[in-house]
Amino acid sequence: MGKSSRYVAKVPDENGIIPYSEDEHGVWEELFARQIEIIQGRVCQEFLDGLDVLKLSTDRIPQPAEVSKALFERTGWQVEPVPALINFDRFFRLLAERKFPAATFIRTREDMDYLQEPDIFHEIFGHTAMLTHQAFADFTEAYGKAGVQASHEERVFLARLYWFTVEFGLLQTADGTRIYGGGIASSPGETVYSLESDEPLRRPFDPIDALRTPYRIDIYQTVYYVLDRMDDLFELASADLLALIRQARALGQFEPTYPPKQKEAA
Repeated sequence: MGKSSRYVAKVPDENGIIPYSEDEHGVWEELFARQIEIIQGRVCQEFLDGLDVLKLSTDRIPQPAEVSKALFERTGWQVEPVPALINFDRFFRLLAERKFPAATFIRTREDMDYLQEPDIFHEIFGHTAMLTHQAFADFTEAYGKAGVQASHEERVFLARLYWFTVEFGLLQTADGTRIYGGGIASSPGETVYSLESDEPLRRPFDPIDALRTPYRIDIYQTVYYVLDRMDDLFELASADLLALIRQARALGQFEPTYPPKQKEAA
């Protein structure tokens, strides 16, 4: 959001169908086959249940209308095709309307392991499964509504809350810590790193703490926040998020736990 992308989103035709090439379908098939194996025993049961509800195709890129039908029947959400990057105004407005923005391009094979901007695999595989869970869906809608009302400065803090929940959230379960964040669940490297590396900090989730925590988008995370239970998001959905931001701003942000970004040579 707000930055340029070297990828160009595909435009749906008059019937809402997005035309993908056989090679692009092949990229999806390879990404899906790899990631579905890696997430076993690492993502939470709610994520796996969501995949069962969606029944995503494994050998071709799902069309947004297909995913929307399953989502709408479960939680009233839909997938909205968007360009590679959209501004915050549109992003928050879509979430407030229970429409999840999904960039319609898919990465090339040169970017199979890492892509900075979100593609259709990240959006559909990584995020839509959790939108079948009511607490998660309600929180995401409430987050969007807060963002619509927020000032530019407040949106910086809201971005952190999204980052440490929807994108990079962990969940404590009876079987141990598990993944629910789509940024982790769609990344083979971070799926393993987030749970098994001894490098990152794993802190109990507190919304004020998450709002005070800076992050970088171009490295594995140095801090993860762990929910006690998914239904805690029900409570957060009904909270005054802008009031929480005011508290976080008054306390000030935490010192970064990551190294400064290296400046590129001129």
